[in-house]
Amino acid sequence: MDARRGPFDEFAIAAAVLTRLPVGAGAAQPGSVAAAGWAFPLVGAGVGALCALAFFAAALLGLAAGPAALLAVLAGVAITGAFHEDGLADTADGFGGGGSRDQKLAIMRDSRQGTFGVIAIVLSIGLRAAAIASIGDPIHAGLALIAAHAASRGALPATMRLLPPARSDGLGAAAGRPSRTVAIAAAVIGAAIALATLGPLAGALALLLAGGAVVLAAMLARRQIGGYTGDVLGFFQQTGEIVMLLAAAAG
Repeated sequence: MDARRGPFDEFAIAAAVLTRLPVGAGAAQPGSVAAAGWAFPLVGAGVGALCALAFFAAALLGLAAGPAALLAVLAGVAITGAFHEDGLADTADGFGGGGSRDQKLAIMRDSRQGTFGVIAIVLSIGLRAAAIASIGDPIHAGLALIAAHAASRGALPATMRLLPPARSDGLGAAAGRPSRTVAIAAAVIGAAIALATLGPLAGALALLLAGGAVVLAAMLARRQIGGYTGDVLGFFQQTGEIVMLLAAAAG
């Protein structure tokens, strides 16, 4: 019988799933990832803070806003092991290159990257770096990074609850279905972090735009493959993060 997991254990599971940091979490049992979903935005805030630190350090070294912003994005890629970017690329390849649902799922499972996937990664990194660079000020850019990383991950448990897994195996199915309480808690924590870092008005607008983008992405996933996979969750996260950063830059 598995020992009951506490909040710290669930936070460690969330960190182990979403990053490559040596958090020392044990092997996740079926459904434990879904139960740890409330901690997703907290882990995201930590990732965003490390990205903000990279941007601040680059600025201190005298780098211009563009190269510093690119280093901040690459810091996030390194911390997460390009986990979400890989999901975005696989989803783009599958949705763009497959004819039937089965073909799309097969392409998404192929480790080789196609044209759609490469374009998606280039656009993701480019748009995020451009948004951060346009904010310019290290403090405001750092706060935007924390908000975007937290809120984009806070939306994932809700999509996992509302959409069915597209296949019976794989990371998406093994993660389990978050409870309503977990989904609400994750969304509230992510939104609270965004409002605290961006301010009430700018934060609310960014959340509204990012939430709408994730909803559209979820509708696309349902239409394309009937639900979500682990790759599709990466697609959702990247969509939310990009839109949050663009909204923060526009504000």
